[in-house]
Amino acid sequence: MQQRPTRTVFFISDGTGITSETLGHSLLSQFPEMRFRHVRMPFIDSDDKAKDAIFRINDAARRDGVKPIVFSTLVNQVTADTLRQAEAQFVDLFLTFIEPLEMELGMKSAHTIGRFHGGADSRSYTQRIDAINFTLSHDDGVSHENLEDADVILVGVSRSGKTPTSLYLAMQFGVKAANYPLIPEDFERNRLPQELSKHRTKLFGLTITPERLSQIRQERRPNSVYASADNCKFEIEAAMRLMRREQIPFIDSTARSIEEISAKIIQDIRIDKNGY
Repeated sequence: MQQRPTRTVFFISDGTGITSETLGHSLLSQFPEMRFRHVRMPFIDSDDKAKDAIFRINDAARRDGVKPIVFSTLVNQVTADTLRQAEAQFVDLFLTFIEPLEMELGMKSAHTIGRFHGGADSRSYTQRIDAINFTLSHDDGVSHENLEDADVILVGVSRSGKTPTSLYLAMQFGVKAANYPLIPEDFERNRLPQELSKHRTKLFGLTITPERLSQIRQERRPNSVYASADNCKFEIEAAMRLMRREQIPFIDSTARSIEEISAKIIQDIRIDKNGY
């Protein structure tokens, strides 16, 4: 079988690099036949740092035998011009999106580093921090306190993707997401724990194929009953019966990204949050 080609991709910013990486990943996802080696370089805010970035980019070009791809959100034009001396294919996200907006709106943009994310005292920022703290304290059924404050409560078998999805919802959208693992005792009773029944309208389920679940669990507990194919199949089938019986909406996380799962949850639960 022929191995897919690999390209090195740099995400470069004079801020955290989150914007360039997020937009870059979205664009690269349109090329599933390619393999990409990701390198994030945040806080490139001086000529010396730009020259160091050039060295790393050119080194990758020599190693790969092909130009790296650079996604850039550099605000400082001098730094951006220095960086362009590198042997790379540049995708300047600010030039791509900001310039057309400036022309349409008839004004210059602020060109402020990190402005997209707002100040530390902004309502959006505070909302996300509160959501992250809530989500961490309600991970994996650790606490049932204040569940009435949750925006959504994810349920599903262990290792079906509840924790990463909960954290993504909190970090990206300020959603207070608790999560609860469905366990054999729940299947024997064939009903939800009392703590969750009180908040039925906030419940959303995740399921996964037995094969994928077994693979994930084998990495955690090799050759255990917990990770066996038969046990994984039993738990998933029991969990789906329970969710259908309790009329809990659910989604298969096997081949979906966290972004897709989160968008579906927000749409179905009708969460209205002003995330960034």
